[in-house]
Amino acid sequence: MMLGSVLNPVNSSVLSVSLVPIGAAFGAPPAQTAWLVSALYLATSIGQPVVGRLIDLFGPRRLFLVGTALTGVAGVVGMLAPNLGVLIAARVLLGFGTCSGYPAAMYLIRSEARRTGQESPTGVLTALAVTTQTVAVIGPSLGGLLIGVGGWRATLAVNIPLALVGLYLGARRLPVTPPAPRTEDRHPLAALDLPGMGLFAAALVCLLLFLMEPGAAQWYLPVLTVLASAAFARRELRTPQPFIDLRVLSGNLPLLATYARSLLAYIVSYAFLYGYTQWLEEGRGLSASQAGLVQLPLFATALVVSTLTGRRQAIRAKLLVGSVGQLAACALLLTLTDASPVWMLLAVVFVLGVPQGLNGLALQNSVFHQADPERMGSSAGLLRTFGYLGAIVASAASGALFGQRADTGGLHHLSWLMLAVSALFLAVTVADRSLRGLGAGQGEPVPERTREDQT
Repeated sequence: MMLGSVLNPVNSSVLSVSLVPIGAAFGAPPAQTAWLVSALYLATSIGQPVVGRLIDLFGPRRLFLVGTALTGVAGVVGMLAPNLGVLIAARVLLGFGTCSGYPAAMYLIRSEARRTGQESPTGVLTALAVTTQTVAVIGPSLGGLLIGVGGWRATLAVNIPLALVGLYLGARRLPVTPPAPRTEDRHPLAALDLPGMGLFAAALVCLLLFLMEPGAAQWYLPVLTVLASAAFARRELRTPQPFIDLRVLSGNLPLLATYARSLLAYIVSYAFLYGYTQWLEEGRGLSASQAGLVQLPLFATALVVSTLTGRRQAIRAKLLVGSVGQLAACALLLTLTDASPVWMLLAVVFVLGVPQGLNGLALQNSVFHQADPERMGSSAGLLRTFGYLGAIVASAASGALFGQRADTGGLHHLSWLMLAVSALFLAVTVADRSLRGLGAGQGEPVPERTREDQT
């Protein structure tokens, strides 16, 4: 579960130090290499809830194995890519391949919680949060090491052995769960809302394409987004087996607020991950390996924070402290210059490590308690979708504010954006009364809730 869940965030972050070498190899500016980031998130944003719904219906094992195999294929294609276009295609393939790990893990944790009667398996949730949120921070350091050993192509090739290990462990260790039973003499495949999935994908593609290159010339993309969204809502409200049950979701305002916080948190986290790393290389003049080493304390701090606070529920307190930590880190970014000493570079990283260790853990635990247990896979996938939507916004902002070169002026402009988003994250958290006491019933039996109960 942990290995499958970490494939996507590690591939997201390991690219941060290889954007500059890839751009140099193919003669592409940051505005073009930003598509390597956006391509992964575009595929993942669509694939996560779709695969999550398939996991809800058919169990996690088969979807996990198929996705992991696709990840290995993407590693081969990326390693051999002759140009930027093929490399972008490999990243799309990688995005779809890594979609299954996290929804499968959340599905299994919820099913085990119901089987054992343990409402809050905080130890397992903490371990999962460390792999999905915190370990991702080691990506820049891992990327710098791989580039130093085998060039930027090694950052794609690393998926091949990871996929092989994932296939072996998945086949040997993941339990065989029975698929959804037949209802009214219908095969479980009949429960797939393919038109709903298609409309969801169309709306999301149009929205994300606009976010990646906003401008008056792309006016038609927001229009198509609205039309596809309206058709999607109409379809989901009328079909008996919707892809995303809008009737239940619209009545679950706490879960919607959690998705909004995920969007905001990822904007800040990934704007820092990509923007700060590129500035370290081009604005501050560090090598890819040195930039990766500077980011390493972020992983260490986040790991310590997640481990120390993981078994404490206190979801609201974690989000409040995390939002304040984001504000402090963004303010420190505004003080940096081309000649800033190394200790200042590390100070920013240490401060951001605190919210990195708190926010992901709190958001994951929120979904665990707020989502319909029968749709845990798709709900967990939607959490990732909103997070990666934020990552795409961050990538687009970095490309727009840096332009042809990641200089200090661009970093400061990006920092002001991150500061505003962090303030909004804090405001949404303070205003959300549903967070008080959320998850406090640790150790209580899990109630058997049906669709009618949720509605």
